[in-house]
Amino acid sequence: MSKAPQPGDKAPGFTLPAGGGGSLSLADFKGRPLVLYFYPKDDTSGCTKEAIGFTERLADFEAAGAAVVGVSRDTVAAHDKFAAKHSLKVVLGADVDGKVTEDYGVWVEKSLYGRKYFGIERATFLIDGAGKIAKVWHKVKVAGHVEAVLEAVRALA
Repeated sequence: MSKAPQPGDKAPGFTLPAGGGGSLSLADFKGRPLVLYFYPKDDTSGCTKEAIGFTERLADFEAAGAAVVGVSRDTVAAHDKFAAKHSLKVVLGADVDGKVTEDYGVWVEKSLYGRKYFGIERATFLIDGAGKIAKVWHKVKVAGHVEAVLEAVRALA
């Protein structure tokens, strides 16, 4: 398991298949901020609320010059179904092999009802236009998170 990058660190590079076809990579966002958020699973309650929250404020992020990308280990087909069901506008990256979640240190041991298992920690990384980590949120609580991230994006400008 990798240690999560910290503010000031160079963001780990990545290339992922994206929902809707095609692919996306960190290099695609050079020169502009990127909100890279990791979530456990498509179409679960918290993940759905978070994706809808980012979708509802996407125009505000874009007005501040930032792109928003969500990443989970779900397949592109699952992402497409999730996006269609909830009219999501954020780009969703499919980290099926888990390399990106490992590189960002968000593949962690969790516990549910005393049972230990590995899964994605809900976390968000704000990456500046130079490819450095500007801010990190770990163990994200969905309520109020999108607004906090938008505030941080605006503070970068």
